[in-house]
Amino acid sequence: MQPYVIIVEDDERLADLTAEYLRSNGLKVDIIGDGNTAIDAIIEKQPDMVVLDLMLPGADGLEVCKSVREKYKKPILMLTARTDDVDQVLGLEMGADDYVAKPAKPRVLLARIRALLRRADSIDNQNDKSGADGTQNRLEFGDLVIDNSAREVWLGGDSVDLTSAEYDLLWLLASNAGTILSREEIFERLRGIQYDGQDRSIDVRVSRIRPKVGDDPMNPRRIKTVRSKGYLFVRDLS
Repeated sequence: MQPYVIIVEDDERLADLTAEYLRSNGLKVDIIGDGNTAIDAIIEKQPDMVVLDLMLPGADGLEVCKSVREKYKKPILMLTARTDDVDQVLGLEMGADDYVAKPAKPRVLLARIRALLRRADSIDNQNDKSGADGTQNRLEFGDLVIDNSAREVWLGGDSVDLTSAEYDLLWLLASNAGTILSREEIFERLRGIQYDGQDRSIDVRVSRIRPKVGDDPMNPRRIKTVRSKGYLFVRDLS
């Protein structure tokens, strides 16, 4: 089956050119030109992925992302017209899985889309065979519990609200507790593409995950930043 992608873009010419290129590379594509319509369509149609422009009539891209996230768990790739870190950080905070600065080269956009689709397929396959191969699917660190079969996290018995991308990063760090993972390794394992040395998405997500799992953002003990090396998930805090 062809992966189904919804492009939310109000620039009709750009949207048509992008959709034509993606269709020629094996994707099924629909185009939506305003944010309000996009919110209803994404929730109703549940596409395999959404390519979401930041600047839209009606609800903007950030509002669309925030509005659909509770009912739409698949990848969202946000397009930002500016290279300003603020746009990119806000997109990640609203639940976007990745971002590309406009104007995006078609091949770059296609590569990012395919990487996100591969990651989503990998997660689905992992869930389908959860526990069947003897791999550990539940990690416990004191009052922090991470269940990979359900993709759920609890802290002190309370459910922790994480985006899909935040959960993937937390699971990667926690399942490698006691081992320092470099940004390059984290980036390539989660995104399927090489780290460019500038992308801040990993740092943003770590900063958002810390308080959610009971860590002190100013003096983290659970997820430590190891200078010039990467991140370390501490197994035992005692």
